[in-house]
Amino acid sequence: MEFTHISVLLNESIDGLNINPDGIYVDGTAGGAGHSCKIASNLSENGMLIALDRDPDAVAVATERLSVYKNARVIRSNYSQIREVLDELGIDKVDGVLMDLGVSSHQLDTGSRGFSYHVDAPLDMRMSQDGISAADIVNGYSEKELAKIIFEFGEEKFSRQIAANIVKAREIAPIQTTMELAEIVKNSVPQKVRREKNPCKKTFQAIRIAVNGELEHLSKGIDEAFYSLKSGGRLAVITFHSLEDRLVKQRFAGWCKGCTCPPDFPQCVCGKEPEGKLVNRKPIEAEKEELENNNRSRSAKLRIIERS
Repeated sequence: MEFTHISVLLNESIDGLNINPDGIYVDGTAGGAGHSCKIASNLSENGMLIALDRDPDAVAVATERLSVYKNARVIRSNYSQIREVLDELGIDKVDGVLMDLGVSSHQLDTGSRGFSYHVDAPLDMRMSQDGISAADIVNGYSEKELAKIIFEFGEEKFSRQIAANIVKAREIAPIQTTMELAEIVKNSVPQKVRREKNPCKKTFQAIRIAVNGELEHLSKGIDEAFYSLKSGGRLAVITFHSLEDRLVKQRFAGWCKGCTCPPDFPQCVCGKEPEGKLVNRKPIEAEKEELENNNRSRSAKLRIIERS
C-alpha cells in the first residue's frame, strides 16, 4: 500500500520528549510511522514503543515500517483508549506520549476516503473506516444541528446559510459526494469570499470533526495520557487548528496551576500543588525550511508538558 505522510515537527517533537533509551513511549497517532520510527530508533533493547492508530490503513503501514524494531508494537486503537491499552499490556506508567492530531496526508490524498474537497468521492471522512459517515450527517441531521456543527467546529460565520442550502439540496436528492457538498458550500457564501480562498475548508473540517468525534477523543485522550505518565514523563501534542490548540493549551494550564484559593485568602488552605510544568512557554512552530518542504506544517503547533 502506498502511504505518503511527511511527519510534522519531527525533530522538535522527539527532542521535546527527552527520550530515555530504556523508557516506555506511546505514539497515539502512528500514521505513516514517521514519529514512531524516530522514537523506536532512540530506544535500547530495554525500551518499548507502543504505536496506536484507529485507521486500518495506518495500522498496516506502521506495522510494516516498524517491523525492523523489536521493541515496537502497533495496536489498532484510538488514543482516547490509551489507558485501556496500557492496562491490557500490564503497564502502569510510561515515560512519554506523542499525539499528532488531525487528518493525515494519506487520508487527504486518498480521494476515495472523502476527506478532500478537491477530489470527487463518496462523502465518507471516517478515520476508522467504520461508524457514522459524513453522508449520514449531511443527509440526516437537522438544519439547526448542521448550522451548530459548522459554526462551532468550523468557526464558519456563514454556517446558517450553508446549513439551509444543504437541507434544500437534499430535499431534491441525497448529497452523496464531496463535490456536491463543495458546490453547495461555494454557492452559500458571498462571491468576495469565494475569490479570496476556497470556502469549503471550514465546513469540511467541521463535518470531519463531527464524524470522528475528534474533540471528545482529544479531551479524554490527553487526560488519560497525562495521568499515565511517570513523574518527569512528557506529553507532546501537535495541533493543527485553533479548536484543538485551545483545548490543549487550557488543559496544560490547568495542570500547571497550583493553589486555587481565592486571591483574598491570607494563606493557602486548598493544598493543591501543580501537577506538571510546561516545557515550552509558547508553542513550537515549523521553521522556514520545513514550511518550504511541507505546506501542511504551516498551521502546526507543538505543546509539551512534563508531569511533576
